[in-house]
Amino acid sequence: MTQQSLIPTICPYCGVGCGLYLAVEDGRAVGVEYMPEHPVNEGALCPKGNAVLEILDHPERLRHPMRRVDGGWRHISWLEALDLVSQKLNEVRRTHGPDALGFLASAKCTNEENYLFQKLARLLGTNNVDHCARLCHAPTVVGLARAFGSGAMTNPIPDLANADCIFIIGSNLAENHAPVARWVLKAKEKGAKVIVADPRLTPTAWLADTFLQIRPGSDVALLNGMMHVIIEEGLIDRVFIAQRTGGYDELTKVVRDYTPDYVAHITGIPPALVVEAARAYGKASSAAIVYCMGITQHTAGSDNVAACADLALICGQVGRPGAGLWPLRGQNNVQGACDMGALAEFYPGYRRVDDPQAAEAFYQAWVSNPGDSTSNLSSEPGLTVVEMMNAAAAGEIKAMYIMGEDPVNSDPNAGHVRQALAALDFLVVQDIFLTDTAQLADVVLPAAAWAEKEGTFTSTGRRVQWIGRAVAPPGEACDDLWIIGQVAQRLGLDLSYSGAAAVLSEINRLVPSYGGITPQRIAESAAVGGLFWPCPRTDHPGTPILHTEAFSTSNGHARLVPVRYTPPAEETSVGFPLVLTTGRVVVHHNAGSMTRRSPSLMERAPELFVEINPTDAAQLGIAEGETVTITTARGETRAKARLTDKVRAGATFMPFHFPGTNQLTIDALDAEAKIPEFKVAAVRLRPGGSTGSPQQSVEGPAEEVSKEE
Repeated sequence: MTQQSLIPTICPYCGVGCGLYLAVEDGRAVGVEYMPEHPVNEGALCPKGNAVLEILDHPERLRHPMRRVDGGWRHISWLEALDLVSQKLNEVRRTHGPDALGFLASAKCTNEENYLFQKLARLLGTNNVDHCARLCHAPTVVGLARAFGSGAMTNPIPDLANADCIFIIGSNLAENHAPVARWVLKAKEKGAKVIVADPRLTPTAWLADTFLQIRPGSDVALLNGMMHVIIEEGLIDRVFIAQRTGGYDELTKVVRDYTPDYVAHITGIPPALVVEAARAYGKASSAAIVYCMGITQHTAGSDNVAACADLALICGQVGRPGAGLWPLRGQNNVQGACDMGALAEFYPGYRRVDDPQAAEAFYQAWVSNPGDSTSNLSSEPGLTVVEMMNAAAAGEIKAMYIMGEDPVNSDPNAGHVRQALAALDFLVVQDIFLTDTAQLADVVLPAAAWAEKEGTFTSTGRRVQWIGRAVAPPGEACDDLWIIGQVAQRLGLDLSYSGAAAVLSEINRLVPSYGGITPQRIAESAAVGGLFWPCPRTDHPGTPILHTEAFSTSNGHARLVPVRYTPPAEETSVGFPLVLTTGRVVVHHNAGSMTRRSPSLMERAPELFVEINPTDAAQLGIAEGETVTITTARGETRAKARLTDKVRAGATFMPFHFPGTNQLTIDALDAEAKIPEFKVAAVRLRPGGSTGSPQQSVEGPAEEVSKEE
């Protein structure tokens, strides 16, 4: 009789970091078993977590290195593939300089793989390395670091149960981070008040005692309005402000103008509801703010995050159980990839690349022969995701190495992204599927999925967990760590390690917050689900709650950063009279490269749709279930119409899991965090469309609309 073993692992989808067991027989994963002892999900899994096996043995998994030939593909050996990749990267570097190279790391890969990937880029002389955090939570890094000195979730997810007020803004956690909703419900059962601000009436909004249906892009006005009421009614924590913050007087001068009536004019929220929400938050003994990409994916994303921090600080709601900020990350390791330096402006541990002391420290650690002129660290911050695409389109970036990212579907203004990648002299993509991005590559390298390798992942709550290899990768696919090392070796760099544990050992030495996080210690803490950073020493227990005594600033005080409301980059007009906002649905994940290959998930959500308020639909002559064409200044796509009061009149909603949605979105950037404004675009809709699948995008810009319109 075949013996079945249960291998503990972590869900590969969102950043919650849910634990589960893979049932393995004869080297093959045959089932999923729940892990009731895991402290975050307590055995529960969302639909995506329940369907994880459908991607492991999927027939479309990449199994061999491939090279583009005559418009098709030819299987090649690893030797040929690695030689070709290194040869092309080296040619571009020598001919055009290191900054003609671009690298996209992956929030789906381990900490160790991302650390090694960014190290490769920097040793080649460029800081042009970034990843999808730039498209989701870069403003969290910027905005919270601005206020607290550290850009991360302040409290563990289960600590939400200790809050007596939970303010959820820009997050549909009941669908997008479903296990988190369980902790919100536990708080409600104990009497907590729940406030939800969202442009849509989502399943999360169903949990609310107070629902604020906000106009897309007006979050700063709402947050300032709540602070106005709290200050006017004396609900601030004067002792906390005096002892632990700076900048309060400047903040009061700004929020003085944001009366409930003024805020109602901007946000569309009735003044009484603004007051009600402010009082509930201001009177709470322990209040939590939970936010996601509805806050960050704006040209004002950093300001939105800063305003959330200001609200928490004036009420003293940081550094205690049930009190803090919970930014919910999208990918399973987006927090870890940021920590590992997969960002254009930061080395591992968030040390800036233009800081001479940081550069010297990493140079001494990474360059074995300081006199070796082939390895020089650049002191200039690199290009971010969108900036790299613009540079590729302009002919400034000549080659890109993309690991586990699908920018054709995940980046804004997707038609421009395709043009940019097509303009490259050389593109190599390393992934588990032949994604839309990989289909544009010159060379494709087959990688191992999460359960087919070992290493650490860091959840949205700073919880670092180790997973071991449960099954072997299919065909000739290899783990990313080995592939990166082999490419580096052919470029004259020694990035050979005995395994993920050896890379983590180097991380321990160079990233202080990970100093005490070792595989052995994580294994010992398995019953409590890993270790929280900062964990600077091997005798340190980890830090579940940040800022309990001091903030991570030079003087230990938080900074109150007043911000003013600014309108979105693109406003409606006669030609484009409706606002489009984007988001997720419960059965799909991000660009859909995995979930759109999962039969059980596709059965439940098979195609792209657009939600339209019935009033708008009647004026446009659009019927329920009809195919409609959605157009912006960048392009157009088709989707099935869903008529619903979930969206307010004047607004529409589309999920971004299918090709087509990001054909429409705008690539205007937050000036500091450089995140695109996915959440607001001016659109027009018309009934009907060309024949074909409604999720299929139509490339190319839309027709110009005259200025007279």
